[in-house]
Amino acid sequence: MDGRRRPPRFGGGAYELTDETPVYVISVAAQLSGLHPQTLRQYDRLGLVSPDRTAGRGRRYSARDIELLRTVQALSQDEGINLAGIKRIIELQNQVEALQQRVAELSAAVDGAAAVMQQREAQVHASYRRDLVKYQPPVGGNALVVWRPAPKRAND
Repeated sequence: MDGRRRPPRFGGGAYELTDETPVYVISVAAQLSGLHPQTLRQYDRLGLVSPDRTAGRGRRYSARDIELLRTVQALSQDEGINLAGIKRIIELQNQVEALQQRVAELSAAVDGAAAVMQQREAQVHASYRRDLVKYQPPVGGNALVVWRPAPKRAND
């Protein structure tokens, strides 16, 4: 690097701010979450919350990170769960979210395959020959015809 700050590249369009965008420095994140900045550093060391880092190693928290900090605080203070238990709960919640997303992807794939199958079935039905006569079962009784060959004669 040449020491000059470069403007961030945003893909040619306007910058989009989402819940995942890391915008809050640690002091603002501490105020928004109601925790001490040292507590946020401790949670980062334990892996409970993983904020993004700037080039100078400063922490940047997103709105989602702040919500997670509030959840950690509630689980710790209101529910009495220790930090190792909270970490496991967060891991399991993340795993459930990932699995739900995968289920949604697979459901969409199945729906797409079903639509393709219905299209192909319709194409097959459209290709039937229309000049053939449809089979009509005989109308009438339920007679059973048995054919037996004639017995062989001795002089044949």
